[in-house]
Amino acid sequence: MMSIFETITKRLLEAWNSEEPSKGRSAFRCRCERPIYFQNSLCLGCQAPLGYIPDLQLLCSLTPAPQPETWIIDEEPDAAKIWKRCGNFQSAAGCNWLIEVEEDQSLCRSCRLNQTIPDLSDPDNCTWWRKIENAKRRLVAQLLNLGLPVVSKECEDPEHGVMFDFLRSSEVGSHVLTGHADGLITLNIEEADDSIREKTRHQMHEPYRTLLGHLRHEIGHYYWDRLVSGTPWHEKFRTLFGDERQDYAAALKNNYENGAPTDWADRHITSYASVHPWEDWAETWAHYLHIVDSLDTALQFGLRGDDVEQTIEPFLIDDLHDPKTPDADHVILLVNSWVQLTTVLNELSRSMGQHDFYPFVMSRPVLRKIHFIQMIVKEARGGTSLIG
Repeated sequence: MMSIFETITKRLLEAWNSEEPSKGRSAFRCRCERPIYFQNSLCLGCQAPLGYIPDLQLLCSLTPAPQPETWIIDEEPDAAKIWKRCGNFQSAAGCNWLIEVEEDQSLCRSCRLNQTIPDLSDPDNCTWWRKIENAKRRLVAQLLNLGLPVVSKECEDPEHGVMFDFLRSSEVGSHVLTGHADGLITLNIEEADDSIREKTRHQMHEPYRTLLGHLRHEIGHYYWDRLVSGTPWHEKFRTLFGDERQDYAAALKNNYENGAPTDWADRHITSYASVHPWEDWAETWAHYLHIVDSLDTALQFGLRGDDVEQTIEPFLIDDLHDPKTPDADHVILLVNSWVQLTTVLNELSRSMGQHDFYPFVMSRPVLRKIHFIQMIVKEARGGTSLIG
């Protein structure tokens, strides 16, 4: 099965600049042919039950199997595989993911990553947890589609896995800080409150702050530990991002007291990325995931270059970290298509009086870092080593 990156570049090569008329289509369709969407568990048209199968990257309508509470997917009515719903389907999380009946798990590949969930006796916690799980499922689906390792530190791989604590600050206790440490990602669930998150975004002078952005950033720290630290990539990381051995606490203190360097945009995707090489990596990692997932969504709905025609100054292959990599031309196509698309989407957002859809400017040093991440992702899913 192709990775999401390979799938996107294939679609771009076939359709982005095609002379054929664009045909809008949703990523998924119910058996009644109506469009259905990633978070749906029920078709609003024909009332068919729906479920998402992460290994197949498929949201599909379901037919009851002979055993109670089990299902056959409509796309394979004669298949031997029988499916069950995630144990969090009826919970506040409202998980629509499926598990094979034979699998000795009650929770799906996303929900089993949780170590701590909020106190669900509080209605606000229930609302916030659902928003967080919706974002986390989108993250996990993308990571699996990229072919990256995603296993639970809680119940599958205590040494190399990842897990999540979703916590809320108490009035008498310490404030919960979002962060990552040794495979454990902690998220302050108040980030799911739009008013609180927007207030924080304004106070921190950030152009962008979302639940999905938080999760993509923190999982970037996890993958630095998993894919970079102590590997042959490590020295190349230091050459490109900087030496992570510099005092992290001192770097944070300097940032909060003095702010980012005035020329941060020449080398970093965000001002926060200038704080420390670890944060530069995590911010760039998050943007790599933003680009891949958003452009994939655009292509799945039938958008192509002529639909969003916009003149841009294109990046060239020589702008990449390693122009000699076999898929260098595909990476350039991906990035230039992204810049073309976001230029138009930003104008659409402005026409609605909203913040820019993508409030960032990608410099050539940032592109080199994104390409470096793409090379690591490709190797992590079993590709040929790209270290020169």
